[in-house]
Amino acid sequence: MELEYTACPLCGSDRKRKAYPNFHTYQVVRCASCNFYYLYPRPTEAAMLDLYSKNDYFEGEEAGYQSYAEQEPALRATFRRLMINMKKHEITGGSLLEVGCGYGYLLDEAKHFFNFRVGTDFSPQAVEKAKTRAELVYQGGVDRVPPDRNFDCIIATQVIEHVYQPQLFLEELATHLKPGGKMVIATPNMGSFWRYIMRDRWPSFKIPEHILYFDKKSLSVLMKRIGLKNIKTLPYPHAFPLPLIASKLNVTLPSSLNKYNLWMPATTLALYGTYPGNLGS
Repeated sequence: MELEYTACPLCGSDRKRKAYPNFHTYQVVRCASCNFYYLYPRPTEAAMLDLYSKNDYFEGEEAGYQSYAEQEPALRATFRRLMINMKKHEITGGSLLEVGCGYGYLLDEAKHFFNFRVGTDFSPQAVEKAKTRAELVYQGGVDRVPPDRNFDCIIATQVIEHVYQPQLFLEELATHLKPGGKMVIATPNMGSFWRYIMRDRWPSFKIPEHILYFDKKSLSVLMKRIGLKNIKTLPYPHAFPLPLIASKLNVTLPSSLNKYNLWMPATTLALYGTYPGNLGS
């Protein structure tokens, strides 16, 4: 892949120091100005968008997911728990937009919590599957959503770590929120104890797809920067298929055990904020 050498995606500083240098062509560096972690160098955005648009991204070998479909029981369990937690925090009801919806498992689990559900994804294969689980699904990014269509809640889970211009991405999402609407952003938690324990073997160092690494402080800063108010933490327990966990320990288990889940705490950071309307005024 063609590579680019960039400044900090959060603050723009060129000052950085090595943090995790042992990823062959790549390393994860830490900004010396704002302490944000990011991939350096990184593939160009055009190269990665081409990867995400491939039909085999969700069922491939070299990149993406080995089999997203085999993770369905664990993903659905995760999203059911997420919806329950969102309801407890008064984030459900009305219309929902999910950016990066994959096969639509979250949208399907949201059917008892939202009246109208819309998704987007770059993969044509994913879009075809997700269309059976929501009212509307667009192929592409948030730019494919009609500009006059606004939502009570927008969620992007396991997406922002792939995004090349994170502030612009959140600003685009905010243009589709109704006044008083909620934005939920979930991403691998760089502040997790798992990262400290596992270091270079932390599974969320998914190189080169994950180019940004957020902790609670950095994600809060970004969400506040675009004008969201009352930034709060949303509990996000995550279930993983047992064979997937075993594979991270170099142990191979039969895929028939995918129906058995292991709940892992603190792997995912989720924050939500309220759109007050008239951002930037």
